[in-house]
Order: sequence, then C-alpha cells, then structure tokens
Amino acid sequence: MGEPHRIGIVGLGVISKQYLEMLASHPGVRIVAVADLDAARAESVAREIDGCRALSVDRLMADPFVETILNLTIPAAHAGIALAALAGGKNVYGEKPFAVMFSDAERIMAAAGSAWAGGAPDTVLGTGVQTARRVVDEGGIGRPVAATATWTSSGHERWHPHPDFYYRQGGGPLLDMGPYYLTSLVHLLGPVVRVTGSSSRSRDTRIIASGPRAGERIPVEVDTHITGSLEHLGGAVSTVTFSFDGVATDAAPIEVHGETGSMSVPDPNTFDGDVRVHAQGGSGWTLVPPSAGYESAGRGIGVIDFARGHRRASGQLALHVLEIMTELMRSAREGRRIDLTTTAERPELVPLTSKREWCGAAPSA
Repeated sequence: MGEPHRIGIVGLGVISKQYLEMLASHPGVRIVAVADLDAARAESVAREIDGCRALSVDRLMADPFVETILNLTIPAAHAGIALAALAGGKNVYGEKPFAVMFSDAERIMAAAGSAWAGGAPDTVLGTGVQTARRVVDEGGIGRPVAATATWTSSGHERWHPHPDFYYRQGGGPLLDMGPYYLTSLVHLLGPVVRVTGSSSRSRDTRIIASGPRAGERIPVEVDTHITGSLEHLGGAVSTVTFSFDGVATDAAPIEVHGETGSMSVPDPNTFDGDVRVHAQGGSGWTLVPPSAGYESAGRGIGVIDFARGHRRASGQLALHVLEIMTELMRSAREGRRIDLTTTAERPELVPLTSKREWCGAAPSA
C-alpha cells in the first residue's frame, strides 16, 4: 500500500469539522498541518490529530511535506490562498465558491500548470446525484430536454448570528447555494453555453433574529432573488431559482424532464437521498435504488477521490459554474442573453462504491 497523501488545511471554521471527520481517519490521506488566523484554534485541532502540526499560513504554504492544501477560508480569501498554494508547488482544493471574482478563478486555473486545482461541492459525488446521472446516461427518461432547480429560504438572518456576509458583495443566494445545484446540472446535462437571468431585492435591510445581535438591522447590498435560464450544450434548457425571499417551497430540489419520463433528484447539498422516476404512461413515481456514487460519503470525498487517482471535483468544473453564476447576475443587470466563454467536461460517473471500498483503497494520485 502506498504512502498516504499529505494534506494541510487552511481555515478551521465551522465547515472544517465535517472535513476533519472524513479525512482524519482515512488511510489514504493524512492531515499533517493546519493553520488558522486564530492560532489557539489551530493548536487545539492539531492536538486531536496524530502527527499534525499547527503552523502559520505562510509556514504551511512553504512546508515541503504538504502535498495538497485544503482551502476552507472565507470566500474572500479563496483566491489568495489558492494562488499561494500553487505558487508553492502544491495542489489545492477549495470550498465553494471557487473564487468570488471570475477573473480570480481564471488566474487560479492559469497558475495550476500540472498541479491539481479542485473545488467544492463534492456532494455531487454521493449516491444521490450520481444515481440520477446513471439514469440519464442509460436512457431512463429518454433524451433530456429540460430541468428545473429550486432553492428557497426566507434568509440566513433567521438563524445565523452573524449573517452580514450573505448580504454583501460576494454573498447572496446564488453564490451561497448555486454551486450545489449548478454543479449537479452540469453532471446531469453537460456544460452550459448561454444564460439569461433576472433578479430582484425585496428590501434594503434585514433584521438579525438570533444570537447576541438579535434585533440589529443590517444592510442588503445584493439581489436576494435570482432566477434564470441555462442553455446546455446538448440542447436541454434548465430553469433555476435561488432566493432569500421565500418562506417555503414544495418544489423538488431538481427535476429533469426527458422525452420518455421525468426524474426527481434529491437535495444536492447532501450526498444521498431518493431518486424517483415517473415514466411516460406510468401510474406514478418509482424509487430508483442507489446505483452509482460513493456510499455514506461526506465533505472531503472530493479530496479522497483525487487521492484515489481521479479528478472529478475539478477546478475546470468549478470555474465553469462560477462563470454561470457571474453571467446570470450580469444578464440580470444588463437585460440580455449572454454566451459563456468556458466549458467543462462532465466528470466520469462514480461507480457504486461502498464506504469500505473507498476507505480502504491505496492512494494513487
């Protein structure tokens, strides 16, 4: 069995706990260093992991023992950390969005060279989206012609004690939740060639509902309801909605409609869930047993997939998704249809892979 792939983590906020749970015990990877602006937090995390050191960000970037940097910083820091990692000759995998600015994401990909630049979400590698992908690939609903994707919330200020970021430039429902849904649509239907968007803002301030700042009014600097049309290379058209202005919805997270059937796809912010198909002329929805994807996966499976010799959570796909979001917002501002400049291949299907299998395979990246 080969040596574990050595990882350094930058950023140890809330989301890092899920990555640590996945990666700290996996035999194919080894967390060798962590860094955070809060040095005490980094020391605390390092003490819980055998052989892990707490370093400054600069020292971690320069450490020759680190092969891949897992970038879990706030979105505004994503590009800077990624570029520094690549400049140090390391691979880098980042949380979503790939970068706040599309131009920064282009710089990351240009700097990658032979290194791997990957990006979240890796939820799409679980059994939910991958089983749906297999249905499409095997003609289970005929030729896909259309899809819908819907995410609706009344706003993160309802539960988050410090929701300011979500309403500043770089925030909003599209950049926050769009990567899960749009990455899934590319897996299912292929790359997007053209977008048309519309957006609105229901109010200019929001009131924090919980925590020490409850009752505080914060400014809203971004549109909070975004809808759009995506024209896929293969001819299908997707209609998407992302909103902080709705109380609730009964809409399926994603539905795909083909010439001989329709399919309901589970929440792409999770790794599993029920895939259902309604065949033309059928009497109702039929549950599709899991037939593809990493079983019982969690955040970090994209890095494990890389250590296993694949690059499914690719930076090229993350770049393409960021351009879709960027141009949807520009289309809304300018009132016109916009052609995209990037594309991305659909990643190869993940065969149905048990947790025992993906936890035990030797790394080969």
